[in-house]
Amino acid sequence: MAASQKLYAALFHVLLLSLFPLKARSSARTQAEALIQWRDTLSSSPPPLTSWSRSNLHNLCSLPKVRHLDLGANYLKNPDWSKFSMPSLEYLSFFLNELTSEFPAFITNCRNLTYLNLSINGFTGQIPELLYTNLGKLETLSLSDNSFEGPLSPNISKLSNLKNLSLQNNLLSGRIPESIGSMSGLQIVELFNNSFQGNIPSSIGQLKHLEKLDLRMNALNSTIPPELGLCTNLSYLALAVNKLSGELPLSLSNLSKLTDMGLSQNSLSGKILPTHISNWTELTSLQVQNNFFSGNIPPEIGKLTRLQYLYLFDNNFSGSIPPEIGNLKELTNLDLSKNQLSGPLLPTLGDLTKLQILNLFLNNINGKIPTQVGNLKMLKTLDLNTNQLHGELPQTISNITSLTAINLFSNNFSGSIPSDLGKYMPSLEYASFSNNSFSGELPPELCSGLRLQKFTVNRNNFSGSLPTCLKKCSGLTRVRLDENQFTANITDAFGVLPNLVYVALNDNQFIGQISPDWGECKKLTNLMMDGNRISGEIPPELAKLPELQRLSLGSNDLTGRIPAALGNLSMLFKLDLSNNHLTGEVPRSLTRLKGLQDLDLSNNKLTGNIPKELGSYEKLSSLNLSHNNFSGYIPFELGNLNWLQYLLDLSRNSLSGAIPQNLEKLSRLEILNVSHNHLSGRIPASLSSMGSLSSYDFSYNELTGPLPTGGVFQNASARYFVGNPGLCGKAGLSQCPKTESSKSSKVNKKVLIGVVVPVCVLLVIATIFAVLLCFRQTKIVSNGESSKSDLLDPRLEAPTGQAAEEVVFVVRVALACTQTKPEARPTMHVVAQELSARTQAYLAEPLDSITISKLRNFQK
Repeated sequence: MAASQKLYAALFHVLLLSLFPLKARSSARTQAEALIQWRDTLSSSPPPLTSWSRSNLHNLCSLPKVRHLDLGANYLKNPDWSKFSMPSLEYLSFFLNELTSEFPAFITNCRNLTYLNLSINGFTGQIPELLYTNLGKLETLSLSDNSFEGPLSPNISKLSNLKNLSLQNNLLSGRIPESIGSMSGLQIVELFNNSFQGNIPSSIGQLKHLEKLDLRMNALNSTIPPELGLCTNLSYLALAVNKLSGELPLSLSNLSKLTDMGLSQNSLSGKILPTHISNWTELTSLQVQNNFFSGNIPPEIGKLTRLQYLYLFDNNFSGSIPPEIGNLKELTNLDLSKNQLSGPLLPTLGDLTKLQILNLFLNNINGKIPTQVGNLKMLKTLDLNTNQLHGELPQTISNITSLTAINLFSNNFSGSIPSDLGKYMPSLEYASFSNNSFSGELPPELCSGLRLQKFTVNRNNFSGSLPTCLKKCSGLTRVRLDENQFTANITDAFGVLPNLVYVALNDNQFIGQISPDWGECKKLTNLMMDGNRISGEIPPELAKLPELQRLSLGSNDLTGRIPAALGNLSMLFKLDLSNNHLTGEVPRSLTRLKGLQDLDLSNNKLTGNIPKELGSYEKLSSLNLSHNNFSGYIPFELGNLNWLQYLLDLSRNSLSGAIPQNLEKLSRLEILNVSHNHLSGRIPASLSSMGSLSSYDFSYNELTGPLPTGGVFQNASARYFVGNPGLCGKAGLSQCPKTESSKSSKVNKKVLIGVVVPVCVLLVIATIFAVLLCFRQTKIVSNGESSKSDLLDPRLEAPTGQAAEEVVFVVRVALACTQTKPEARPTMHVVAQELSARTQAYLAEPLDSITISKLRNFQK
């Protein structure tokens, strides 16, 4: 008979024996119809069941009483539970279906049940009390992997015959009832991954037959009860991922049958004493990581010769690693990382020939790696990072042919890496030698297996060229060669590596040009080549990197213009092209980089005006345009950079005009440098309010007038203002001239009128002259000719941009001087300050539609 036919026959046999007829309160016909309905929910109905139909209901109901019903792993949907009554059931399993109702009520009437398995479904609601009171014959209760909720009733103790209790992976909460201790026949208790709180019941110590106790992944917050040591048949103890505290009870030493001990991710403390572990000779797994255990690792650990997993990491263990660990010949996983272990690595580690994982990182281990490490032929992971190991790597390390990961970074290693490292390691995926003092060239066949994914050797003294096999490692995702002395030609050192995400080649002596092939690394997020001797132009193909977030090409010998296509790098948050020989203007397209946080174009030969569009950056925190040939005004739009925090450096350019007053809006700015330009006018007093400003430099300009005295200027040093002969005030500058006191208020008024009126007339004449220059004539429109009788002639071509702003500025000041009421006119001091600051108005509408009446009330 074929296998499938045997399966169908067996299922049919089980169903026949277990389903009919049903001695129940519902009618035989109702029961038979329910069976057909159930048959229809099966994912695939066995051939023998296809004959079931409503035409032969009588035959279906004439079968023996149901005692055994196993419908596990059939992907059943929810039937109408109210139609079922099976009081003779002894065995019932709905394991691994798609049942999502509350607990089926008919089950609580199956008083002869000894086995009930509803696990791996979607049952909801609370476990009914009738289950505990009616099903006293139960020996196995498995309700795991559902969504049952609420507390576990103390009446569970009425299941006095229960041996196996599995309620894991639900939403149960509250306390584990103390009454559980009266269930003397319990052998297995699995309550992990719920939300139980409070203490571990001390009554568990009464469970003399208990073999497995799994309370992992709850919120238990007590100490471990000493009574647990009375469960001398316990072989599996799992209390991990709770909130347990305190020390290990000495009574746990009585658990001589333990094979698995898991206490990880709690707040347990104190020492693991020799008394604890001397009797645990059956242990195969000891996991106490992520706690607060302290003291030495006891030498008695060497008696646990069956251990396969020893996890002591992330604690406060100190002292040296006991040589007795070499006795653990069955050990496959040894993790002592993230402790305070010291002393050397002993040769006995080489005796652990079955070891696959050796993690000792983040300790204070010193000395050299013993040559015996080469005996660990099955080792896959060797992680010794962040210790105090020194000396050269032993040649025997190349013998570990199974290695997939070797992490030796942040130590004091020196010398060269064995030249054949990697040659016989076909599975090597991760290699990190960063932050050491290694020298010489990289092993030529380091990535001969072509499976290398992460390769970091940054911050060493490596030199020479790069292994040619790097070009072929298409799986590489992260490469860090930065801060070495490599001298390779970067043009062809790398091929097209489609999985690259992070590349740091900075601070070496690479030469050559940037290949356009980098534009094919579509997953690249970080490309750093700064601090080398790379020449040529920036290839526009870099703009084809849609995920690029950081592009650092500074401190090289790059020439040419900044590619306008870089404005397409929408994910970019840092752009550093500083210290090169770039020319031309800053492409306006760069202002499309709305996520840019750090822009550094300093120390180049860039020309033209600083684009006012730079003020549109919403997240920019640092802007450095210093040491270039920029000219023109400082755009007042830079005052809109609300997130600018670390730096605004415009020094050593050819900028002119006034310092915009609205720079005061840069309330987060810490460093401001506008020195070595041709700026004129006063230092705006409004800058005094920039409370975050810790450093500034206005030196070597053409600034005039008194130095602001408030806020950040109170304790100003003269060196930040030198080279401005017209500045006066404090900080070691010359004193500002004082005006003589007026003799009387009447004289003051006469002088004011005698000075202000002529100046105002001059301003009006200057206004007319400015308009004549901008419009080439002026035409007066009579009152009756148009409803726009105070508009300038709309047929003339109006100026735009900065010219329009300057016209509005001069006219506004002039009209302010012609106010009817003398008290409404600006003082000469205000007029002079306005003219020297040259602050232009922002035009909210075209110039040819602005009326004279609007200009009288125009706002800056």
